[in-house]
Amino acid sequence: MRVTALLLLIASSATLADTTTRYTVSFQGRLSGSQTTTVANDGTMRVVFTYRDNGRGPDINETIRFAPDGSVREFRATGKSVFGAPISESFERKGTTATWRSLSDRGGTEVTGPALYVPVESSFAMPALAARALVKESTRRLPALPGGQLAIEKLTDLTLQQGGQSRAVSLYSITGIDTQPFFIWLSAADQRFFGYIYPGYFRVLEAGWEDHYDRLAQGQQEAEQAMQRELKRRLGHRLPTPVLIRNVNVFDAEHGKILGARDVYIDGGQIGAIYEGNSLARDAKTVIDGTGRSLLPGLFDMHTHAGAWDSMLQIAGGVTTVRDMGNDNALIAKLVSDFDSGTLLGPRILPAGVIEGESEFSLQGGFVVKSLDEARDAIDWYAQRGYRQIKIYNSFKPEWVEGTAKYAHERGLRVGGHIPAFMRAEEAVRAGYDEIQHINQAMLNFLVGPNDDTRTLARFYLVADNAHKLDLNSKRVLDFVALLKARGTTIDATLATFEAIFTQRQGEPNPSFDVIASHVPVSRQRYWRTNSMDVTAANVERYRQSYAKLLAFTRQMHEAGIRLVAGTDEIPGFTLHRELELYVKAGIPAGEALRIATWNGAEVTGTLPSLGTIAARKSADVILVEGDPTKDISSIRKISMVMKQGEAFYPAEVYESLGVKRFVDPPTIQQPDERRKIPTPVTGASTRR
Repeated sequence: MRVTALLLLIASSATLADTTTRYTVSFQGRLSGSQTTTVANDGTMRVVFTYRDNGRGPDINETIRFAPDGSVREFRATGKSVFGAPISESFERKGTTATWRSLSDRGGTEVTGPALYVPVESSFAMPALAARALVKESTRRLPALPGGQLAIEKLTDLTLQQGGQSRAVSLYSITGIDTQPFFIWLSAADQRFFGYIYPGYFRVLEAGWEDHYDRLAQGQQEAEQAMQRELKRRLGHRLPTPVLIRNVNVFDAEHGKILGARDVYIDGGQIGAIYEGNSLARDAKTVIDGTGRSLLPGLFDMHTHAGAWDSMLQIAGGVTTVRDMGNDNALIAKLVSDFDSGTLLGPRILPAGVIEGESEFSLQGGFVVKSLDEARDAIDWYAQRGYRQIKIYNSFKPEWVEGTAKYAHERGLRVGGHIPAFMRAEEAVRAGYDEIQHINQAMLNFLVGPNDDTRTLARFYLVADNAHKLDLNSKRVLDFVALLKARGTTIDATLATFEAIFTQRQGEPNPSFDVIASHVPVSRQRYWRTNSMDVTAANVERYRQSYAKLLAFTRQMHEAGIRLVAGTDEIPGFTLHRELELYVKAGIPAGEALRIATWNGAEVTGTLPSLGTIAARKSADVILVEGDPTKDISSIRKISMVMKQGEAFYPAEVYESLGVKRFVDPPTIQQPDERRKIPTPVTGASTRR
């Protein structure tokens, strides 16, 4: 009894000596998890980070030990990733020797001064510690390990009042971690982690201060927008008009082929005229030599979840129009306004409105409804705000689909989305779906059983484990393809989204991004060498065969005349390029893949009268590509200039503003005084409206 009492006393004393800070994790206002940070009396920090959203989420346990000068001496993390793959990572510094090991890589280097280790996957404790170290540096810069450099800038200060308490907090921007700044809130007194906010979507805040989210989010959005407005001012180029792109190979998007060399005039945000190449008409104030280059309509990414920073990557990647497939409704309305007005740099956004059913797995964007009547109310809300499509999600009740689709069609909206749990794709199509998002959602039609809950990770693992066994010439597959064709159903395959998670083992190059990995920050390169799904030696061949079946199924649908659109649901710009490469890998000709990303996107979104082709009096949304992407689809990565409504952007400049190495240089811009003759307009496909 006395021994037990003594042990309890020791345990109680240790508990009192520890300092624990708790944080809540929320997705669009819904409590979804937590981060608990405990500092022991010996200075060791232990962190537990976990959340669940949309049927998935990580569980990470970290131990962090410090050197006498306060720098991180040791970091260890274990657990599982968002999609269930294991996490095992460590870092240690002994004197001037730093070593690290993760499931993506291992290595070591000699360091002589301060340096910051950036984990592959972690809680918010490590970036907060990096921020604290950077704030203390007079230069606000430090080398990063395994490579690169981090820099920090203070953006704003706020003082929060609550229950007689006052807390001063500061917002910082860290660059060098990824292709966009990392924003973090620290307590001003001790630079301790206070919160992380992705406005409109995700937040991690110190427990007890959640009621201040709106003020923090507003302060962060104002600070971010000031940075973004300055980038837009610096990166946008209003060239003297008319602009002549001379002797350029024009892509005929309707027929998926390159026409002969043309002279293309742009004025007032529109394509003015198209002539035979080298016509050399007078009055061009700006001349760009298109010899050896191709001019394409701006690309469509038909599956995004837009944000202001990642939308800059869309422009750099030649994407001038996106369809947003689910977002915070207020946030997306603001982005649409900012991009359309030219205040911020980003593509034209055509939003789809999410309607989800209520369950423990519910996605929180858009509307979460409890009845068919509430679904109809949501449709009215979207219709009244000019939305063109609704997106049904996993927890939506199957018995509501037909009534929802009918009502949406009456209001002039298309219907698509995931296939609700305990429903099959062919049932959704018969009930009124105009479109299916994601190739796995279509493939599940043949794989789900009556008890399979696709609100969970089963929607991925069922396909990975079983798709390879499917006979694409079987009656049930052919009947389904015939149904899609008869109903005019569109498929938004997002093949690149599944390539790595189905085929990549930990530590291997990400097949979707390996060719561009050297252009991005080292921490992003390392992240691309991990897989969030648990692909192992035991299942990798099966999973790869299943992915090959997804490619074959996509080609089969295309050859059957089913309309495909090009969407990503992954890192913007880069992923669309890979999506087109995968269409070609599947057996779809490159010209057809480009048609899918231009003509089809405009046709599905109802914007073909003004977008989707190079034609007189259409909007000057065009991209100038080095080489001929109808012969080599990978040339689509070599974009030297993008125009959105006639305003020019040079991807080299946009990429470098985001810490990405350029792929090609901007074109040479000439501003001659006069031209020699007036040409004769070209007739035919290039003048279609």
